[in-house]
Amino acid sequence: MPTIGWFEILIVVAIAIIVLGPKDFPVMLKKAGSWIGTAKRYVNNIQNEVSNIDIDEDKIDKEIKEDNKKDD
Repeated sequence: MPTIGWFEILIVVAIAIIVLGPKDFPVMLKKAGSWIGTAKRYVNNIQNEVSNIDIDEDKIDKEIKEDNKKDD
């Protein structure tokens, strides 16, 4: 997987300032940050739900084993 260094980031920022202009660049950064934050929250929620499913499955497995022991 390729890595992005400081020089590449500097080039992207310079091009963005030239294309967007120095006035609109901070506004675009704020929007991009908002989008990234929303995406992170969405992924975090999905991870939490998957973890809860795993925990529920473990509880069900324990209950089934306990019921099987009682039946014996």
